[in-house]
Amino acid sequence: MTDVLSVKIMRDSDAAAIESGTAQSELMMRAAKGVFSAVSWKAPVAIVCGKGNNGGDGKVLAGLLTEAGIDNTVFEVVGRTETGGRTETGGRFLSLKEFETKEPSPCLSLSLEGFGTVVDCLLGTGFHGDLRPKIEAAVDVINACSAYKVSVDINSGLNGDSGMAKKCVMSDLTVSIGSYKPGHFLNMAKDVMKSKVNVDIGIPPVGEVFHLIEEADVKAALGVRANFSNKGTYGYCALIGGSTRYSGAIRLAALADAAMRSGAGVVKIALPQSLVHDVTPHILESTLFPLADTRRKSTGDNDDLDAASTNDREVAYDPAQIDELISNVRCVTFGMGIGTGEGAADILMHLLTKYEGNLVIDADGLTLLSKLDKDILKGRKGCTVLTPHIKEFSRLSGKEISEINEDPIKNARQYAFDTNTILLLKGPSTIVTNGDIVYIVDRGCPGMATAGSGDVLSGIMSAVISFVSDKCLAAAVAAYINGAAGELAAEKYGDISMTAGDTVSFIPKVTM
Repeated sequence: MTDVLSVKIMRDSDAAAIESGTAQSELMMRAAKGVFSAVSWKAPVAIVCGKGNNGGDGKVLAGLLTEAGIDNTVFEVVGRTETGGRTETGGRFLSLKEFETKEPSPCLSLSLEGFGTVVDCLLGTGFHGDLRPKIEAAVDVINACSAYKVSVDINSGLNGDSGMAKKCVMSDLTVSIGSYKPGHFLNMAKDVMKSKVNVDIGIPPVGEVFHLIEEADVKAALGVRANFSNKGTYGYCALIGGSTRYSGAIRLAALADAAMRSGAGVVKIALPQSLVHDVTPHILESTLFPLADTRRKSTGDNDDLDAASTNDREVAYDPAQIDELISNVRCVTFGMGIGTGEGAADILMHLLTKYEGNLVIDADGLTLLSKLDKDILKGRKGCTVLTPHIKEFSRLSGKEISEINEDPIKNARQYAFDTNTILLLKGPSTIVTNGDIVYIVDRGCPGMATAGSGDVLSGIMSAVISFVSDKCLAAAVAAYINGAAGELAAEKYGDISMTAGDTVSFIPKVTM
């Protein structure tokens, strides 16, 4: 796993390194050398600097470029920049005042055309709030130029903790300094940086560390299967979902191509009786478990339940059936396409109060859960995993989406702690937390923003949680498998044309 530090912990770690005897100028030189080595330079180079250490890194970088014979110019946008006491040895140094005009945005007269590489050293990871006019104008100039763009530490204007920005530099490469920060992964990060790399400059973390899940972690968690094992070794799991309106969801979640190919020993597909005929040809190695169903009741929202809609049915609650279903399973995953009728609500309550195994709640299950007092989650004896996207989490937590996005890790962690659950908050990068440890999964692609992707994740999740003992890690591993398989599907079919079923087909490539 790779360490990810909050902006505060990174700042504290930096201060501790200096206090322990490492000079600030030495840290700047290490940072500049790291950036220098990380980039394939196209001359001439423009380095656009602001105040503070980020601008200082840029000026020290200029010296390294000059020593290497690479033509460069430093543009100081706001006053003097810090260099930690190091002598400036770079190329041309030009203050923005040399380009000021009477125009509202003084940077607009500065042109960066003609440069092969432009380096963004305007703002560091501590930035938050609104850009000042000169900085905003400089960001506009950088984004408008055709050069290869490199942001040092983080894209200027991007929040280092949340990955949100009103406006920021759009980089071809972002070179993180010391350790990655959450803002390199969350929310808008993938849209504003085409690639990223971290440069270790020898600053030991002081305080809490988040964890970026990597391929080696997934392989270690899945392990190597022994010859002396059987299907019971890897667990029975049950997937409860589907209605006549959303029968496709449970197919994707429960097919052997999702749960079985992710390592489950046995998968039980529990769905309304009326769907059995449609789903039977698709269950392959899974076991079908029909549930009682009933005609769907009108919700009053333009529902027309006349004679033509008598086949519109949903699950009904039969406690004896549910007890039989869950009697020997390690994990129950509930909610995919099941609807929000009385029967589904009663089944969820049964699982919350009577089932002591691992319970994953997704999709319609989360909608039903949002209507209950969250205290019902605290008393569960088994592990509970919730898998909301941002809108679902807003309903669960009662917080506005904008508030969640300001600090998604803090909000996810607090909810998981308060409810004694594992929360998997879906997004461009996924946050997985049990209220204590925090995992970040930086896998997935825009093509996964399509119907059924969350259902595929639920199938993978049910399988992995059934045989991986660390349940929080298991949830993160499932998210990684889903995201990585989705990326492979996008490589073959493209973000526009890929479907959730395509993601399923690439699961073996990730888990083998």
